[in-house]
Amino acid sequence: MHVILGASGKVGRTTVTALRKKGMPVRAVLRDPGKAQMFSDLGCEIAIADLNDHGTLVAAMKGADAVQVICPVDIRAEPAHAKMLQLIETMAEALAAANPRQVLAISDYGAQHSAGTGVTLIFHALEVRLRKLDSNLIFLRSAEHMENWARLIKVAAESGRLPSFYHDQTKLLPIVSAFDVGSIAAGLLLESDDAKLRIVHAEGPRRYTPNDIAAAMGLLAGRTVAALPLPETEWQSVLMRAGLSESYARLLVELYIAHNAGKIDAESDVGEIRRGSTEMIDALRPLLRA
Repeated sequence: MHVILGASGKVGRTTVTALRKKGMPVRAVLRDPGKAQMFSDLGCEIAIADLNDHGTLVAAMKGADAVQVICPVDIRAEPAHAKMLQLIETMAEALAAANPRQVLAISDYGAQHSAGTGVTLIFHALEVRLRKLDSNLIFLRSAEHMENWARLIKVAAESGRLPSFYHDQTKLLPIVSAFDVGSIAAGLLLESDDAKLRIVHAEGPRRYTPNDIAAAMGLLAGRTVAALPLPETEWQSVLMRAGLSESYARLLVELYIAHNAGKIDAESDVGEIRRGSTEMIDALRPLLRA
């Protein structure tokens, strides 16, 4: 039995669908019972659990051979770092109790660093904590999701300006569609590899500069769009105006500082890189329509 936490998200839903297409038994773990029908239609077992609730998590993982976990980020949480660490601990304790043969954790580029990477430190903490489990581990470190740029599409299409947190608009960024991450995860779960620890990096078919992303938005919007750097002094206030809590915005500011310093990348000489097939313009197209 493959148990997928966060099954209704982009990554989880894609993993579930890919596994079911191969005829694998899947238990979709959901927080919202209202989303259960689509997974029942795919032939999944359904478990309703809150990731902050040890008891429901253990029940959801009962009898699992493999469990895929993701650390959901609440952009409005306060204090953000402490609340996410608490969620990681609850999830890890439940995994220890269920003791599946294999755990695949969706992690992040830069998770190898123990300081100075802002929100990515959450994924460093996740990896450190899961290493204490008896299960075989796969850390699938994902590059930035293409879909994260959705919050900027409307302003770019209307103004012709793409606000950028990057100092260099020609910097090549590792980036991947969240749906490709889900497909890569499913492929890893289907492989018969009994290694105690595997580290795999997930990227798209190529790297993109902020200028490339602006150009893709311009093609979709039918106008010229230019990537323009935001002054670093404005980052915190811009993020908070977008609805982020003060502490989470501060973590993102630290992340972009680390990005600009070149710290957020695949870990050199560790693991492998698997590439998705989705191009940036194809990821953005449905988001612009929405």
